[in-house]
Amino acid sequence: MTTEHPHPESLRELFWAFTWLALQGFGGVLAVVQRELVDKRQWLTREQFIEDWAVAQVLPGPNVVNLCLMIGDRHFGVRGGLTALAGMLTFPLLIVLALAWLTLGAADSPQLQGALRGMGAVAAGMIAATGFKLFPALKQNVLSATVCTALVAITFVLIAVLRVPLIWVLLGLGSATSLWANRLLAQARAQRTP
Repeated sequence: MTTEHPHPESLRELFWAFTWLALQGFGGVLAVVQRELVDKRQWLTREQFIEDWAVAQVLPGPNVVNLCLMIGDRHFGVRGGLTALAGMLTFPLLIVLALAWLTLGAADSPQLQGALRGMGAVAAGMIAATGFKLFPALKQNVLSATVCTALVAITFVLIAVLRVPLIWVLLGLGSATSLWANRLLAQARAQRTP
């Protein structure tokens, strides 16, 4: 007997789930999204999360917005996508507007600039920690964990050291890697077919 994978039961649950995600995600929500959707709610497995996150990154727009639209649409169609989007954006928008009003004229404050730099460092650490946490899921990747690690290193060097624009890295390295992975998947299918 198979058990159905957990999923949002209603549009209301979907809205509040993404509202909660958005309210936790200062400076980047990758770690929060992975913890909430994979570990706590179990709406996605680690492998599904990695696949959906990869698609969300390639699409234009903010990654987490793309992901919330995909998940909402998957469970409730267009209404679900729009509900998840509303959950992701409504309260953060109100908070940002309130903070903008409260800090009007304080943008040049060294204390505020230092606080923002500190938040950026914490966000980078959270993203790195999430990457390490998701690394075991690469064992099932057709390219192998070693190749994926090498691709991460190459991408880091291209973007952080050589300052190659992200679009060129995606078009060049991303396209080549996608073609390679598709070829390996086709070979694996051919070997399974008698």
